[in-house]
Amino acid sequence: MTSSAVRAHPSLNAMLLCDLTIREHGTGKISLIGVFENISAARFPVVHRALSVYAKLTDAEGDYTIRLELVRLEDSRMVAQGALKATFADRMSPGELIFNLENLGLERPGRYEFRLYADDRFVSSKTFTVIQTGAAAPA
Repeated sequence: MTSSAVRAHPSLNAMLLCDLTIREHGTGKISLIGVFENISAARFPVVHRALSVYAKLTDAEGDYTIRLELVRLEDSRMVAQGALKATFADRMSPGELIFNLENLGLERPGRYEFRLYADDRFVSSKTFTVIQTGAAAPA
């Protein structure tokens, strides 16, 4: 049996979408500012200027390539993706990851899903809705 066959596969404790994340330098604590479930826009396509995806993982040990994909569920089109390297010291201690996304283009309203992978193996996902609101009021 190879070491990769027994390698720990991370489990997701939490995945949240928010406007901003702040990591306090002294304690390392993470603050999530403006947690949300939906994105609203009057017109499409729209560019969402900034959002953070926070993920808390357990049962991981060692080095991983963590990939985050954003998929539009209506047609399974991949809208965006990104990856980072993460090292987890202990399977029993949770690890926190932050993906900061800027200028995210959303072509139309509907259901979207962030999908998280560790070394190309699916971990979990988080769905959210992009909603079209009434037309913007004239200035």
